[in-house]
Amino acid sequence: MNVTYTLKDLPAIAKSILQEAGHKTLLFYGEMGLGKTTLIKEIAKQLGVEEIANSPTFSLVNEYQTNTRETVYHFDFYRIENEEEAYDIGMEEYFYRNAWCLVEWPSCVENLLPLESVEIHLSKNKDNSRNIKIV
Repeated sequence: MNVTYTLKDLPAIAKSILQEAGHKTLLFYGEMGLGKTTLIKEIAKQLGVEEIANSPTFSLVNEYQTNTRETVYHFDFYRIENEEEAYDIGMEEYFYRNAWCLVEWPSCVENLLPLESVEIHLSKNKDNSRNIKIV
């Protein structure tokens, strides 16, 4: 999937990602300010999370429940100093709980990521629209 979108397209983009994802671990790549958190919030909403999802920049992980009692974990590893910090919070255990794991800045914890995951690459176009590529 390689699509150009704007903010108004987010609900449809989030639905498409969930339909195409072969795994529950989604890795979000892209520069600061590209809308990774905004997209993750919409994905959480599409999964049935009713509370407002916020970036776990300082806590590293936020946990949400969907309206069907499914668990969604939202990770943000931007401020992590080394992979050991992620290991210390039990990161690998989260990935094997059969829960949705939405990971911002996965490149900061590359050696701890599960092999079965979906990469989502975001980039910005000259007209301020975004491009999304799912690998």
